[in-house]
Amino acid sequence: MSDQELPAIQMKAAFIRRYGGNDVVELGEQPAPQAGPGELLVEVHAASVNPVDFKIRDGMLKMMVPFKFPLILGNDFSGVVKAVGAGVTRFRPGDAVFARMDKQRIGAFAEFALVAEADAALKPANLSHIEAAAVPLAGLTAWQALFEIGGLKAGQKVLIHGGSGGVGSFAIQFAHHAGLTVATTVGARNAELARSLGADTVIDYKAQRFEDLVSDCDMVFDTQAGDIQYRSFAVLKRGGVLVSIAGKPDGRLARAWGLNPLLGLLLDFLSRKTLRLAKRHGVRYEYLFMHPSGEQLDQIGRLLTAGSVKPIIDKVFPLAQVREALAYSEAGHATGKVVVEVKPAG
Repeated sequence: MSDQELPAIQMKAAFIRRYGGNDVVELGEQPAPQAGPGELLVEVHAASVNPVDFKIRDGMLKMMVPFKFPLILGNDFSGVVKAVGAGVTRFRPGDAVFARMDKQRIGAFAEFALVAEADAALKPANLSHIEAAAVPLAGLTAWQALFEIGGLKAGQKVLIHGGSGGVGSFAIQFAHHAGLTVATTVGARNAELARSLGADTVIDYKAQRFEDLVSDCDMVFDTQAGDIQYRSFAVLKRGGVLVSIAGKPDGRLARAWGLNPLLGLLLDFLSRKTLRLAKRHGVRYEYLFMHPSGEQLDQIGRLLTAGSVKPIIDKVFPLAQVREALAYSEAGHATGKVVVEVKPAG
């Protein structure tokens, strides 16, 4: 079905009518979207849970990304193209794809979702939809931190905090494949996993201080924020970079997104300690709010197809248990990714 609209139908979806905790998440019927120009309508088979999901649910991002209600949650997925909009040339109905959706138009926790053609990639054939759904947001976040912002190359040295998490587990694998020397912090129970993914130095964050074991890093990938972030500046070489996905963004992000200038000033004020530490140590501080990229997802897909990288999945929940999936992920103890199965296989 090309350049045509599906008849208006209802679909099952997990959505919110207002910001709040898990009690505001509803599972019910919502109108299925229809593909516009440059868009793919995808039947979602699986979607992953990410920290941004409960930040959106709580309203923590409402000043930066204004959403309309009812809002279907979920930011990345794997599924099958059902229809394409005008101008789409790279995909056809029946193609299996995976994607991270645009921040302005999320909605992966549903039977159908829309994604821009430029943001999607063909699903690696050797991965199930559950495995593929675990990749886009976490994989792209790690990729952009290491190579787009960090600009890392073979022979350089990186410290990855939280190496057993969804993002960290991809970051270790990408860094190892790129020929980097990789140090990571994990809990003792995940030490062997971190080594198997390619970490050269594995640090038990409860029993050891990472600054006693690593130094002269070209990059620190901060997934923890707080004291961990502040202490991390000391292990960077001058000219290095700390890339954070957990700390506070500075005003550059607000200015890049064209937000209220007063918000930019507020963010600069809130991140003043981090910015002072970066200046004192002669390094850069960069906050990463990742962006969708079908092109980068294609590159990641080639590594997945070759078996050089693999998704680590902790637990799978059915769509009916999406609140439990959010709570489990929010508790922060998952090893790898949490996935919501929307369309059961078979």
